[in-house]
Amino acid sequence: MFDNNNVVDLLIRVPIILLALTVHEFCHAYFALRMGDPTAYRLGRCTLDPLKHLDPLGTICLLFAPIGWAKPVPVNPMNFRDYRKGQLVTSAAGPLSNVVQAIVFALLIRVLSTWGVSLTGTEQGAKLWSVLLQMCWMGVMINIGLAVFNLLPIFPLDGFHISLQFMRGESQRRFLEMAHMGPFMILGLVLIGNLTDFSPLSYLVMPPFKFVMQYVAGIDLG
Repeated sequence: MFDNNNVVDLLIRVPIILLALTVHEFCHAYFALRMGDPTAYRLGRCTLDPLKHLDPLGTICLLFAPIGWAKPVPVNPMNFRDYRKGQLVTSAAGPLSNVVQAIVFALLIRVLSTWGVSLTGTEQGAKLWSVLLQMCWMGVMINIGLAVFNLLPIFPLDGFHISLQFMRGESQRRFLEMAHMGPFMILGLVLIGNLTDFSPLSYLVMPPFKFVMQYVAGIDLG
C-alpha cells in the first residue's frame, strides 16, 4: 500500500519522467534526420508525443527502480551524410538533452529559492512552493541520472556508440565483440546496488548532480 507521501512523490515523478524520456528520444530522432537519416521520422518518432516513445516496462522500472528506458529510436547510419559525425551527433543528442533539462530545473530551483518566499504567505502557497521545489529537485536528479547512465560505454547505451566512433582497427573490433555482454553488465550494476551497500550508479550520478546543484541551483550539498 502507498502512503500519502509515496502517492505525492509518484505524482511528481511521472511528468518529470515523461518529459525526460520523450525529449531524449525526440532528440535522437530529430538529429538523425538532420544528419540525413529519415528512418525515425518516417516511423513517427520525430515527435514530442510521449506515447510514441515510451516502453511500458522501461517506464515502470524508472518509476520504481534506479534505471529505466524508452523505446530505442531506429537509426540507419548508412543514410548519414557523414557516417562518423552522424553517429556521434545522433547518439549524444539524447543524453545532452537530459543535461539541458537538468540545468533548466536547477535554474528554477534558484528562482524558487530566491523569490519563492512570496508564495509561502499562506498555507496553500507554502504547499505549492514545496511541491514545485520537490518537482524541480527530482527534475535535476532524474535527468542527470539518465544522462550519466546513457553515457556509460556499454551496449546498447548511447555511450557505447559514442565510444565506438573514437576507436579504430583492432580496438574497435574488440569493443564490438564485447557488445553482447552489455545487458549483463547493466544487470550487474543494478544487482550490486540492490544487494550491497555500494551502488555504482549512485556513485557515478552524485558528483555531477552535486555540481549542477551547487553551481547552477546555488545549493551546496557538501
